[in-house]
Amino acid sequence: MDLNTNISQIPRIGPQYEKKLNRLGIEKVRDLLFHFPFRYEDFSSIVKIKDLKLNEVNCIEGKILKIKNQRTWKKRMYLTESLIEDDTGQIKAVWFNQPYLADTLKPETYVYLAGKLSQRDKKPYLSNPIYERSKEDTIHTGRIVPVYPETEGLSSRFLRFIIKPILNNLKSKITDYLPDEIKKEYELLPLETALSQIHFPESMIVTERARNRFAFEELFILSLLLLRERMKLNKEKAPEIKMDLEEVKKFVSNLPFELTDDQKKAAYQILKDLEKNHPMNRLLEGDVGSGKTVVAVIAALNTAKRKFQSAFMVPTEILARQHFSKISHLLKHTDLTLGFIISKEAKIFFKNKEEKIPLKEFFAKAEEGFIDILIGTHSLIQEGVRFKNLGLVIVDEQHRFGVEQRAKLLRQKSLIPHLLSMTATPIPRTLALTIYGDLDLSLIKEMPKGRKKIETKIIPPKQRKEAYDFIKNEVKKGRQVFVVCPRIEEGMERINLFLTEVKAVKKEYEKLHKEIFPDLCVSMIHGKMKTKEKENIMKDFEKGEIDILVSTSLIEVGIDIKNATVMMIEGADKFGLAQLHQFRGRVGRGEHQSYCLLFTDSPSRLTFKRLKALVSSDSGFELAEKDLDIRGPGSFVGERQWGIPDLVMASFTDLSLIEKTRQAAKNLLLRDKELKQYPLLQEKLSEFRQRIHLE
Repeated sequence: MDLNTNISQIPRIGPQYEKKLNRLGIEKVRDLLFHFPFRYEDFSSIVKIKDLKLNEVNCIEGKILKIKNQRTWKKRMYLTESLIEDDTGQIKAVWFNQPYLADTLKPETYVYLAGKLSQRDKKPYLSNPIYERSKEDTIHTGRIVPVYPETEGLSSRFLRFIIKPILNNLKSKITDYLPDEIKKEYELLPLETALSQIHFPESMIVTERARNRFAFEELFILSLLLLRERMKLNKEKAPEIKMDLEEVKKFVSNLPFELTDDQKKAAYQILKDLEKNHPMNRLLEGDVGSGKTVVAVIAALNTAKRKFQSAFMVPTEILARQHFSKISHLLKHTDLTLGFIISKEAKIFFKNKEEKIPLKEFFAKAEEGFIDILIGTHSLIQEGVRFKNLGLVIVDEQHRFGVEQRAKLLRQKSLIPHLLSMTATPIPRTLALTIYGDLDLSLIKEMPKGRKKIETKIIPPKQRKEAYDFIKNEVKKGRQVFVVCPRIEEGMERINLFLTEVKAVKKEYEKLHKEIFPDLCVSMIHGKMKTKEKENIMKDFEKGEIDILVSTSLIEVGIDIKNATVMMIEGADKFGLAQLHQFRGRVGRGEHQSYCLLFTDSPSRLTFKRLKALVSSDSGFELAEKDLDIRGPGSFVGERQWGIPDLVMASFTDLSLIEKTRQAAKNLLLRDKELKQYPLLQEKLSEFRQRIHLE
């Protein structure tokens, strides 16, 4: 057996347990050994029976005097009762529905028992205690005991049972990728020791050292990877697109609004990057409605005036249409040609006219350089699209668009285009340093002048009717309403240890359409609909023919309906603050006062604390920091997508550790840019890159 052995080859793991382990992302032995505990129970101090305290969890050691099963007819349950004795007294232990224990734990057996001291009819007893024979090498009691992330039908006891022997057999055979000088300089435990101590620690102090070792290692590898990406990019050649200041000033003066200072600063940073002969790799962060698009348009305009093309890629067809319409309007005073492409549809905007054209004609116009700015979805990187001289790629909400994909756009030409990524999800500083350490950042924190603050309210169950009446009144005034739900179809979602019903768009639509607002025009939209159907619904909504639009989080990105004044979010507790803030930004785009209604049935104090933060703040950057503090980094980067252990994910908030690992990576690369002296580290980098899907 080695680290790459499939878990199905481990003794006592049959098909059922394999499925359950797979649900936790455990497929190979390596995954099992790096499935770290998220907390520990300290059962290392053995308490005497006479010192047990009511409602406290303690561990005792004693001898079983007697044990028996009995059936309770009322609840049809087996009770296993045992009497335990140590040198200070006796205590009863009771297990529920585990009759096999009467055969497993015989009288005269010495055991450790860890459990809560409960009381019934003033008689104390240990309730459902964890048990283990005390004369053996213990893993469940009598020590610091690991508690792992679990799934239904798979307990920490089982995980401890299978991890312990594998750890004993393999820990000395696992390659330690960290260079010795790094471990020495930063006082890090060797891998073998760290693995043992994180699973079955001798003390909580050494556990922290083990956790620090693994957090350091993953952040160090990530830093190395990002720094090498930057070095790799700096070696590539990009077109030098000089700033055409007169054209930029002319464009800005024709805008129907005044740019904020942050927009001006961001635009200047981007234009200066475009002048360099190596590819720009910049992330433009800005709150919802802060005006990122016009900054991107300035960059595209400048690029076009220097005879280079731009590609503007967005995640959804709805957003692609909206960008095409908006950018066409912004550039109507110029002589530029815009192109639009999604799946099987293409059109151009030329001399203030928009017309549909066949795909073949679109491809030809792009390749001959007739189209200055191409706007679309991933259709932009399909095989047929070729450019004459692509200079700039702009991508919205997709920051991992790398060198290989840019080269694909160019079809292997020598120059790599500049890249501008945009996001409306403000990223906390610590995350930006770790996850986007290879990108330069531009921030737009100011909002355009004249925008009214959106009033945000939490709506508990007892205030639903009042909220529905308010929505009715808004529609009577001629306004429109968004309703957002977490899922398309009804289902059950696991939240911590509880199963909570998640509202479904279809069900919500039926309820609002038939029961709550039968006299209003209610429609719905979601990702499973056909493109044409979604397009028609959005056109009707824009024209004001739909009063209330029920949607999934599809509505989150980029929708701009100036007449919509109410954002009603059903199951608001199922979303992160950053996402809720994005939903909220879909209203308040026009002259009318707008509102965001956060519907929740959750009685949780944590839920109320999170939603209250949204009510009290309208800054996406401030909310991002709060979300990071409350929910952790996983809500921003997605643990599953990145495949990074929870303890490392948690360290994404530790600025001191992040700076240490970045410095360690920089120092190593200064000594050896190609890592020729560190073949094991190169191997680790390759494996890590595949795991986190950096491209």
